[in-house]
Amino acid sequence: MKDFDHLMSVWQDQPKRDQLSVEEVLKQVKKGVRGIKSQLYWGIVATMAVIVLTFVITFFFVFKWLTYLGLFIMLFTMLMYAVMVIRNYRILNRRDATINPVEYLQDLKQYQRNRAKITGWFFYLYLLLISLGLSLYFIEILQNATTFYKVSVYVITIAWFLFLTFYYKKRIFRNEEEKLNLMIERLERLQGQFE
Repeated sequence: MKDFDHLMSVWQDQPKRDQLSVEEVLKQVKKGVRGIKSQLYWGIVATMAVIVLTFVITFFFVFKWLTYLGLFIMLFTMLMYAVMVIRNYRILNRRDATINPVEYLQDLKQYQRNRAKITGWFFYLYLLLISLGLSLYFIEILQNATTFYKVSVYVITIAWFLFLTFYYKKRIFRNEEEKLNLMIERLERLQGQFE
């Protein structure tokens, strides 16, 4: 009987899982989502600016057909990316966390799945198509340039794409994924408190 009493006292002394404050969790989630939405918003603005610039170059300058092909590949790729980012922005902007946290949690999970697509196969497809478009564009643009200048432009461009692929992608997407996981985990814990 002593062992049972001792076991009961040890079990009762176990730290209870902290109850989350609804107000505090929703405040933290809103702050985190606001940061992600801000990044998406400025990404949309930058992408649209580059699309407009590429559009102007494509339709107001005269090139050979290969250069036009490269420009159209880049335009198409950037438009695909813009559509995906705008869709993700709309998912996060659709609901308010304070009105219905359960639906908001589902929206966050949907956003996380969509982001996983972008981090997965689409990021590499995007880089491949932009590289192809730039390569076709550079053929005519660098035609009369010196060899040193051509090599410099290609080396800088390749270095930039390698930097984006092996450093920037991992760092940025991992940071956002950690924030998302934390927000989703908090909302799930909050939801579990009321079930």
